[in-house]
Amino acid sequence: MSLTAEDLFRQWFLPLYPDDVRRDLAAARAVDANPGGNTSFSSHLRHAADTFASNAAVALGLTDSDLALDYSDASVHRLSHALTSERRDRLVGLSSPGEPNSTFFNFVIHGAAYVGECIVQNHKGHWQIRRPLWESMIRLDSPLGTAELAIFHWWLKAMADNAQSTLADRYRTHVEVPCLAPLHFPIIAPADRALPRLKRPRYDLFYKYLRAHLPELRDVGADFPSPERFEEFRFESLQPTLVGEGRMLVIHGSNAHGLHAFWLSKNGFEKSAFWPCDAFPEPIMRATNSNTLEVILSKDNVVQNFEVLWWGP
Repeated sequence: MSLTAEDLFRQWFLPLYPDDVRRDLAAARAVDANPGGNTSFSSHLRHAADTFASNAAVALGLTDSDLALDYSDASVHRLSHALTSERRDRLVGLSSPGEPNSTFFNFVIHGAAYVGECIVQNHKGHWQIRRPLWESMIRLDSPLGTAELAIFHWWLKAMADNAQSTLADRYRTHVEVPCLAPLHFPIIAPADRALPRLKRPRYDLFYKYLRAHLPELRDVGADFPSPERFEEFRFESLQPTLVGEGRMLVIHGSNAHGLHAFWLSKNGFEKSAFWPCDAFPEPIMRATNSNTLEVILSKDNVVQNFEVLWWGP
């Protein structure tokens, strides 16, 4: 049977909520449970995060070096890749629903504390205490504004069978992208380097292309589309372009569904975007003389022309 985020919540977590919270979850999630600013709550969450960092590798059947939970942004991505449905099912199999000492329950709530602490330590996030404590959120101030991030709910959604986004996807979208400082990225290669179009690309040909034309980019990163996903795109061609004085490589291509674009820094994959559009005329994406990329496409036979920043939307 397929497990949704709602299934996981109601079976494994809701029975452990106080009665008054269960009666009105929405109200409880909106109320500050620490109006006096007692620092002990944040200390409890840091302790939970440390517990997770020490024990998660064993719980997932990995080694400490495989997971390397060092509170870096990259560690959240490593953790996300390790959260497979098979490992979730193994943790569930070791646990009993509604038990506060169950392996699965503690793995998730301590994992939420760990991801929250990564935001606190790397991006100056602040805990917003809720009741029960694992419902606590992170307040993040970034150049894009202020957000309250419900990390525990990220976990439930990421561990569901019908997950639309991974834990890494949410972390990238809601933390890394808003806090991005692209002008600090190291230069990959000179921006005026000529990069020819790659026609009818396959995954192996794409790698050969990068080795030939951009040997400085040693790795596309773990979050770049897998070989299987890459082949599913069925691109007619791909056009790589160096932008931001060579600090980023944007790769765009179209298929029967629309225009796809991928942004890579010297550390590999940073983000992607997709715009549904007509197959004809072929969509265009090109760097301008400013800090933007111009996109021209047709949707339902109506031409659209807009701009995105060179480091992506």
